[in-house]
Order: sequence, then C-alpha cells, then structure tokens
Amino acid sequence: MTELLLRPLADAFMEVGVFVALLVVPFGWARHRWGHRLDDALERHRRLGPLVAALLTVPPGCGGAIIVMSVYARGAVSYGAAIAALVATMDDASWVLLAADPVLTLQLKVLLVATGAATGYVVDAVGIAPRRRVDAVARPTAAPVPVPAGVPVGVTAPAPVPVAVASAAAPARRRTVLMEAASLPALMWLLLGAGATVSLPTTFELVDPAQLGHALLGGVDPYLAIGLVGSVLAVGFFLRNGCKLADDTVDGEPTSMQQVLAKGADEVSFVTVWVAIAYVAWTLLTHLTGFDGSQLPVLGFAGVVVGALVGLIPGCAVQIVFAGLFLAGGMPLSTLVANTISQDGDALIPLLAMEHRSALLATVLTTIPAVLVGSLLLVLS
Repeated sequence: MTELLLRPLADAFMEVGVFVALLVVPFGWARHRWGHRLDDALERHRRLGPLVAALLTVPPGCGGAIIVMSVYARGAVSYGAAIAALVATMDDASWVLLAADPVLTLQLKVLLVATGAATGYVVDAVGIAPRRRVDAVARPTAAPVPVPAGVPVGVTAPAPVPVAVASAAAPARRRTVLMEAASLPALMWLLLGAGATVSLPTTFELVDPAQLGHALLGGVDPYLAIGLVGSVLAVGFFLRNGCKLADDTVDGEPTSMQQVLAKGADEVSFVTVWVAIAYVAWTLLTHLTGFDGSQLPVLGFAGVVVGALVGLIPGCAVQIVFAGLFLAGGMPLSTLVANTISQDGDALIPLLAMEHRSALLATVLTTIPAVLVGSLLLVLS
C-alpha cells in the first residue's frame, strides 16, 4: 500500500510540487513586473516576430505564448509568430521537467526556441496566413457620438460617472484585495516551506528522512507525512478551482503580489495533482503488468507519432502527465520531444475563442516539426 499509493503521492508533492513552488514566485513576480513590456517588444520588432515570439515562451507556463496569441489576434504580428510561440511553448509541463532535471529542461528550451523560430519563418515565407477578424475589408462604421458643448473637437468627453459609484469603487477594490489576501492559501505555502526543509536535503542525500523520523518524530517519516498532506491539500485546491487552472487567460497578468502568491499556490496544486496521477498510474501499471518502459523504444517512429498526436490535445493536464511518465522512465526522449513541440498548452484555448480558423490550422502545423524533429532525434539516439 505504501509503495503503490502513498509513496507516489508523497513524491508528487515533495519531488515536484515543492520545487515548482520555488520557481513560481520569482517567475510570477517577473510576469507581474514586466509582463506588459513583452507585448511591446513583439510590436516593435515585427520582422523578428517569430524569433521574439519563440523567446517569449522560455519562462515556464503558458503566459508568454498567450501574450503572443493576443497580439496576433490584434493583427500586430504575423501568423508565423503565432506558430513559433505554439511550437516553442512547453506550457506547465515545463515546471515538472524543470524541477526534476534543470539541465535537460534548458536543452529542450533551446531546441524548442530554434524549432519554433524556424517553423514560424517557414510559415511566413510560404505565405500561410488565415484570415483574421482584423483583416476584414468591410468594417461597420460606428454612429458618431454627439460631443457635449464646450468639449474641443477631436477630444472624447469622458462618460459621466455617478457619484455613488465613484465613491464606492475604491472601497470595493480594497475589499477585493482584502478578500484575496484572506483567501490566500497560507496553509499551502507553510506546507511547501516545511516540505522544502525536508525535500532539499533529501534530494542532495544530506539526510535520510526515515532515520530522522525514527530519531526525532517517534518513527513518523517526515518526507512521507508532509508529502501526503501536501498532495491531499493540492487535491482540495484542484477541486475548488473546478479541476482547471484559471491563471492562463489573455488578461491573466497578476496585478499584485497577493495574486502572484494565490495563483502560484493554484498552479502548484494543479501540477502536483496531475503529476500524482501520472506517478500512481505508472506505479500500478508496472506492478500489475511488469511493464517498465523499456519496451517503448522498440516502438520507434510509432512512439514519436503518438507523442505528436497527444500534443494535439489542448490544455496542460495531459502534457503534465506525459512529462511525469517520461521522468518515471515510461517513454524515450524522442517521444517527449515530439510531444513538447506538438503541444500548444493553454495558449490554444484563447486563440480558439478569438481566431478559430487560425487555431485549428495551428494544431495541424505544429505536428509537422514535432514528427520531423522527434524522428531525427530517434535516428541520432
């Protein structure tokens, strides 16, 4: 029972959730501090669009790719830039890989940026450009708005704001901030802090948590105990958020450190739950069938195709599970690479809402470099 269920649940929180938490806060703060400048960089360097768009996806998560989708929908960058971002993004699966193997993650990031930029430039050179709403020739003309007397021509008069509404706006905003602070998952961060004090020395083999538990905690393994409580708490946050991550939206830039911490806890929980599912599923599979993953390289090209096809699924959940299976030894690197190139993460969801033609075509285009690069890696390995 312990090795089949409890240990994988604890590992998901202690091996992945804790390290994701250490990365979420600085990246979230940087996104809060400089997120608007990323938008400006794309519009200023339009000719370098595919390269800049691919570089914007280097930080973990889907934020950079979502920024590119928003700018593309406004007509500020080419379709090649949008494809470059979708190819280069590793979405929230990058948290899992970064926590487990930073060197491999960095290598994958370099490969994805190069592949994404190259694919984007090819798309623009070939002339693939689905029609966007902003490209419509005929646009309805809005009726002129009467200008009040005394307002100079060319200056839009501000809409009158009721005194009661204006006076109530500031307290309402303050109440919203207070509610965010009150609902801040302090327990999760306290638990993550406790988990870090045990997980970090355990990772570097500086301490044996089982021996520490026998010596100081009456036989209770702190690694197992904190990991299980953390995974259970993560499931609670996961269910509270409707089993999805609401952070990745077009207007999803955090506006305060309270939001950075709150969304960070949600992201840690989201990743932890799906990694736990992958770990438990893989442990049960290997225990019940004896399948240890060594059979997958025999699949060769079929494995690459499977990885690329799984990447067609929008969102990050399946991709996180896929990364977890790779770390558990369940697939070769070529399959993971095909999946990381093909997957579009949560960035595809707002693009579907804004430009469905572009989004549907993008899901097809991103699988082409996925299969090519995955197959090349398979041949070279």
